[in-house]
Amino acid sequence: MAAVVGNFIAENWLNLFTAVLAIILIYLPAYLTDKNYLHIPNGLQFIIVVFIFASMYLGEQQDFYYRFWWWDSMLHMIYGMGMGFIGFVMVYVLNKNENIDVVLSPIFVAVFAFSFAVTIGVFWEIFEFWMDIIFGLNMQKSGLVDTMFDLMEDCIGAFITSTIGYFYIKNKRASRFQRYLTEVLEKNSKFFKK
Repeated sequence: MAAVVGNFIAENWLNLFTAVLAIILIYLPAYLTDKNYLHIPNGLQFIIVVFIFASMYLGEQQDFYYRFWWWDSMLHMIYGMGMGFIGFVMVYVLNKNENIDVVLSPIFVAVFAFSFAVTIGVFWEIFEFWMDIIFGLNMQKSGLVDTMFDLMEDCIGAFITSTIGYFYIKNKRASRFQRYLTEVLEKNSKFFKK
């Protein structure tokens, strides 16, 4: 909230917009859960909030992207892992749906999760490009080099999650991945029924 007030007083409109957007995104998962629209496990809500705080407030407002060379890389790997998890859940649900007469192999589910995460990363890089062109921002930092490293880091994060998902399907061992997956599926079952 201090960032909102400070940027308003300083008439720094871009940072004000970023701060307001960060606040909205931080409270959105809790709001959706409270309204029983979508249940996001507390652990995942915490990860989402920390990610948004790290990228939008620390990265943009406090210049961590410039102060720490590894900041952007770390966030892109985490982002790739998160998007990989979402892609995995999407296909895993289809695979378990009794109304769909298709059984997808673990490798297909893993490849889809990986591809989904990387595709979302590509769309993000296109968004950064257009923000730089239209509004004169510097989201791509060093241009092509930044974009390529971002995409490689997205791939690393997506590979980690899709590999974990693959072995989860193959072995069905108890893990944190399985705990989050089970909670997401059970608490949001209204989305997965006909």
